[in-house]
Amino acid sequence: MQGDLKEIRSLIAEVATGRPMSLEESERAFDVIMSGNATPAQMGGLLMALRVRGETVDEILGAARTMRAKMTTIEAPAGAIDTCGTGGDAKGTYNISTAAAFVVAACGVPVAKHGNRALSSKSGAADVLGALGIDVETDMATVQRALWEVGTCFLMAPRHHSAMRHVGPTRVELGTRTIFNLLGPLCNPAKVRRQIMGVFDRAWIEPLAEVLKGLGHEKAWVFHGEGGFDELTTSGTSWVAALADGRVRTFEVTPEAAGLPRCSPDDLKGGDAETNAAAIRALLGGQHGPFRDTVLLTSAAALIVADKAGDLKQGVAKAAEALDSGRAMRVLERLIQVTDGKTPV
Repeated sequence: MQGDLKEIRSLIAEVATGRPMSLEESERAFDVIMSGNATPAQMGGLLMALRVRGETVDEILGAARTMRAKMTTIEAPAGAIDTCGTGGDAKGTYNISTAAAFVVAACGVPVAKHGNRALSSKSGAADVLGALGIDVETDMATVQRALWEVGTCFLMAPRHHSAMRHVGPTRVELGTRTIFNLLGPLCNPAKVRRQIMGVFDRAWIEPLAEVLKGLGHEKAWVFHGEGGFDELTTSGTSWVAALADGRVRTFEVTPEAAGLPRCSPDDLKGGDAETNAAAIRALLGGQHGPFRDTVLLTSAAALIVADKAGDLKQGVAKAAEALDSGRAMRVLERLIQVTDGKTPV
């Protein structure tokens, strides 16, 4: 313990000068933090020194490796994908990536949806799924069974990342973004190797794609939408950093490129969990409109990453068919059945 305290003090002093931590130093520092062997003042000092200077790819990668080594995992089918984003855009949109999970699963791609309750919005993934009738606190065996048999599941972040309890109070007291806001989507408990991830700031798309590469991901899209959205948006341009074949490239996406109409940002504004759950049920029930278009765009990106679509237009067509056929609604219904413990699949 005393050695850990001395080591973390030394690293804080170094980081405070502006020197980046190496990958190994970051892994070690966050191991000390997530093992409960740093004081609250030390945790706050290191987190804010990193935030003010700006976290590097190696620092995020080291922290993510440590967090992943400590998480409670489940086994996933080959080709499983996650649609979890960072949140934090304060836009109050519908739960777009959560809705897309049902559509993508209906296209035959297993979706291990990682998420939490609302932190910066009225409805986080866990909130809206609960309002839909899914037990987000069901036992781990049922979570894994749902992923294999239904094609999707929900991985409630606090249940899989118990090491976060050591840093939680410090984060609350700081009351501002830290590196931990980036780590959650990088640490899927099903150990997926394919992912789409929306981020709250365009500046992070390329660095986080590089981190996913360092974590061994095969393919990923990291994106940010015009107007500050942590989503692919049909209200404007989205910027993407795509990982494939061991390299990261950047490009722009417009709704027109996917064959979709533009909308107003206000068309994507949601509400509380019940409001957003009703919107998802309407979507899965066949309702058209801007919410559907945005979910189609997000689903198309996921299908490209999953090698189920060659381009956005093809992905949109497959996602639309999954909605129109009722398959996406059946995924929701089966997930409710499995997690409530009453009705077998």
